[in-house]
Amino acid sequence: MSDTMPGRFYGVGLGPGDPELITRKAARLIAEADVLAYYSGTHGRSIARSIAADLIPDGVIEELLVYPVTTGTTDHPGGYDGAIADFYDESAARLAVHLDAGRTVVVLCEGDPLFYGSYMYLHDRLAPRYPTEVVPGVTSVSAASAAAAEPMVRRTDVLTILPGTLPAPELARRLADTDGAAIMKLGRTFPAVREALAQSGRLDDAVYVERASMDRQRILPVAEVDADAVPYFSVILTAGDRSPRNRTVADRSRPSVSAEATHPDANELLVVGLGPADEKWLTPEAADALAQVDHVVGYGPYVDRVPVRPGLHRHSSGNTVEVDRARFALDLALSGEKVAVVSGGDAGVFGMASAVFEAAQDGAYASVPIRVLPGVSAVQAVAARAGAPIGGDFAVMSLSDRLKPWDVIEKRLAAVSEADLVLGIYNPASRSRTTQVADARTVLLKHRPADTVVVIGRDVGRPGESLEVTTLEKLDPASIDMKCLLIVGAAGTSVMPSGAVWTKRSVDGQSAGSSTTDWTSRP
Repeated sequence: MSDTMPGRFYGVGLGPGDPELITRKAARLIAEADVLAYYSGTHGRSIARSIAADLIPDGVIEELLVYPVTTGTTDHPGGYDGAIADFYDESAARLAVHLDAGRTVVVLCEGDPLFYGSYMYLHDRLAPRYPTEVVPGVTSVSAASAAAAEPMVRRTDVLTILPGTLPAPELARRLADTDGAAIMKLGRTFPAVREALAQSGRLDDAVYVERASMDRQRILPVAEVDADAVPYFSVILTAGDRSPRNRTVADRSRPSVSAEATHPDANELLVVGLGPADEKWLTPEAADALAQVDHVVGYGPYVDRVPVRPGLHRHSSGNTVEVDRARFALDLALSGEKVAVVSGGDAGVFGMASAVFEAAQDGAYASVPIRVLPGVSAVQAVAARAGAPIGGDFAVMSLSDRLKPWDVIEKRLAAVSEADLVLGIYNPASRSRTTQVADARTVLLKHRPADTVVVIGRDVGRPGESLEVTTLEKLDPASIDMKCLLIVGAAGTSVMPSGAVWTKRSVDGQSAGSSTTDWTSRP
């Protein structure tokens, strides 16, 4: 066993390109290093080394870490991700040899080591084993903002850093939902990024900065950029203070409309059900309505499902401010704006429609017409996946006790069970509500046979959806969360050999439970 103390490992940020932006600490560590490591593409030229070239001491050991692949194809059995993972493993092993020998190893990094920096993958592998320190550097976003003299955010503005490699619809959504934004990783992604800026209404105020702080720095409006000449080392900035969105929203969790927004005629307020999942379950009527409005108001994840387009203002808020959200939408409609309140599933089934009418009881909104556009409900979606469990009489309930006491829920569960109705259960559990499913199961078993059919639908219509058919006796409350909807069968509910669940339309007056022996889970 060697008595040699392990060397120290440093990730050193060099800034965006101008050597004068290297910090004094970074310069000192470079001068004192036994080993300098730096990355390059397959061409073997390292930008990091070129930035620090004047500081590299004679006799230092240099480790060039050449990527085996950048954006091209690879024959590695694990594909691109596999090839890169192996590369980082091999690079870390090379540096570990020096560290084990007691040498000080400095990894040179453009910008900041932990800000989209490749250093972090070495850090993941080596920091747990060796004394490690990270020296921050000026980021490309800071350099681009300074070069363009573009203040990015002021006061309570939110700044979002986005990779241009995101799909254009996702990028557009995130651009629409922030104040200031910086988009990195451009190059071949530029056309899709420009399209996302246009969709989100951010193109006109977006600034392109190429090679910030370097000799060939360029700054111009994004709309004027030649897409075929965009290098990877470029950044797009769209400032919060100049952005047209969210100027009427001071607090996104409790939105309020500007008192200065006054118009002589109130506009109709639409309440739109988006369906339970993606656009395939959005009705043509709802899609047409959303294409016509200028404002969309709703719980954040539902607003995110509305396509971004120029001129559309999106107002997201939290999950427990439904009436405040409704008042905000009513205020907008009262001032003459075209507004839609959105809700998952059907807006009238445990959705925003009721909250809107509750808020509209205020006489101030008497002149605002309200129209509810139906959507596919979650219980319909789960039932369709299962077969026809709600083919007969059925009821729906929410197990959430946020708006009603639990003793009321228990009484209603008992009444539904005694009436032998199929029961759809919304909001069965959450992080703060962990006992309701077990308590509801206890109540139901007092009135229904143990072998009563139960359908568990999880994330129906979304990636990773699942459908499980079980019995009331075998239902595991610990497996249920907010992503689930339950359908508890009645006496006339049974399971086909294929696994499909259905409920008879006729009622023979008997209340005996269904019987089955082959329960299955279906992906």
